[in-house]
Amino acid sequence: MLDHLIRGATVVDGSGAPAYTADVGIRNGRIAVIGAVTEDARTNEDAHGLVLAPGFVDPHTHYDAQLFWDPYATPSLNHGVTTVAGGNCGFTLAPLNPDRPEDADYTRRMLSRVEGMSLVALEEGAPWSWHGFGEYLDALEGRIAVNAGFMVGHCALRRYVMGADAVGGQPTEEQLQEMLRLFHQAMAAGAWGLSTTQSSTHSDGDGKPVASRHAKPAELLALSRAVGEHEGTQIEAIVAGCLDQFSDDEIDLFVEMSAAAGRPLNWNVLTIDAAVPERVPRQLEASERARKSGGRIVALTMPILTPMNMSLGTFCALNLIPGWGEVLALPVPERIARLRDPDVRAEMLRRAAGKEAGVFRRLANFGRYVIGDTYSAANEGLMGRVVDDIAAERGQEPFECLVEICAADDMRTVLWPMPTDNDPDSWALRQETWRHEDVMLGGSDAGAHLDRMCGAPYTTRFIGDCLRGRKLVTLEQAVKMLTDDPARLFGLRQRGRLEVGWHADLVLFDPERIDAGKATLVHDLPGDSPRLDSKAIGITAVWVNGIEAIRGDEVTGAVPGKVLRSGRDTQTVSTK
Repeated sequence: MLDHLIRGATVVDGSGAPAYTADVGIRNGRIAVIGAVTEDARTNEDAHGLVLAPGFVDPHTHYDAQLFWDPYATPSLNHGVTTVAGGNCGFTLAPLNPDRPEDADYTRRMLSRVEGMSLVALEEGAPWSWHGFGEYLDALEGRIAVNAGFMVGHCALRRYVMGADAVGGQPTEEQLQEMLRLFHQAMAAGAWGLSTTQSSTHSDGDGKPVASRHAKPAELLALSRAVGEHEGTQIEAIVAGCLDQFSDDEIDLFVEMSAAAGRPLNWNVLTIDAAVPERVPRQLEASERARKSGGRIVALTMPILTPMNMSLGTFCALNLIPGWGEVLALPVPERIARLRDPDVRAEMLRRAAGKEAGVFRRLANFGRYVIGDTYSAANEGLMGRVVDDIAAERGQEPFECLVEICAADDMRTVLWPMPTDNDPDSWALRQETWRHEDVMLGGSDAGAHLDRMCGAPYTTRFIGDCLRGRKLVTLEQAVKMLTDDPARLFGLRQRGRLEVGWHADLVLFDPERIDAGKATLVHDLPGDSPRLDSKAIGITAVWVNGIEAIRGDEVTGAVPGKVLRSGRDTQTVSTK
């Protein structure tokens, strides 16, 4: 007898093949039968007019901590995501040195600063009861609703071995060997591979460059070679050029790391903008060179525009514009005084428009900002209005106008920059770029930057756009890009396609309605901390390992997810 039977669904199996109508039966967590099914089932449902697809795979998340207080990885699970990759960008919660309990606090403050996670939620929502990486994985086992695999973060490895010297210091030969021993131990416990960052935007809770940014190429290559000694493993890496255009040295480093490991290396995020036509060819040069050197470099890119709010009051992307961080870090009264100085504003605008600002130049058109939440009587009625219009009414320059609005709110005003790359040429360039063999959809950052952005719903919004919007790719191709493509990159065993015998990670949706609701601020984190959430539209149900986890955008309470461990749940993906 089947556990559940889905009758008459339009099956889009993840392979890219044409859709077809069939019954699909589930038994013991697997897809037991596809076709015209006559076998009895304990439960069944009519799915005529609905699409049944493999569960989506999100290749870049930061759910490492959130899964402890939210085993459903919301809102990703609501939007059909059944497998998440965590431990990215060099940041993980383990390993932690048992001789230095203060390292847990350092890690929490770092994550709060660099990944925009609530410090209160990190302190109150996770047990912090582990030391080794395997103990961390064990702490999640049996209590999550999604499947989750984790890279081991370079920053944690360095901190464990070198302590405070990890920031600014270089390991001795003995320390490097200890780092490698610790890394092999994590890999043996099931870590998916190495994640690391050299990005100039990544600073710890003290405002200093995070530990992995101090690593020299020899250290990175030693760890990369260690990755290649384990089955089913990967590298994920970030450098400063990921935000705009790689330097020659950065391309060389990526190529050497992937070739040394004999494993794919993925990075994020490839920003596609027709106003900067030279960016995509430059970024994909790394992939072309890697293939010639026995490696493979995969660029992650988002198939939707994910708005990120800004603020002059709290740390955000504006702080990362060269020369801005010093001003925006001042106490609020002094910050307001400095921002009201015309000479200071002029210099800030000059820096924001310069080449050194890289991709952050996109944030410098302050006339195209929309005012979000306001907090003072002086700003009543401004919510939803465009700064250009307000500035014209007041006879002010746009940045001056924006500063005055924020000053009236003691810098708490929420600001929404309008996208600069929502033009037909940029969408045509995206459509072309997605065809490249080393470009993959992803980069949601789900679980991070919680009150700034909400990238998790990219799956439903993209499919809705493919069915009823721009229609840049077919439904069959869109599903493949969200399921089989990332599953094959990570070497997931029997996941990512709808095939008999494979794990029953499934999403059932209405093709006439599938979409994502507007991101709204909710206070549902530990400590009543805020985050942006987005409702799933048109999702009928989501199954993880054959168990219903979502029905009608509501969690069922089941926790059928598995911690996916390298080797056991992944197989090696060749770079040849």
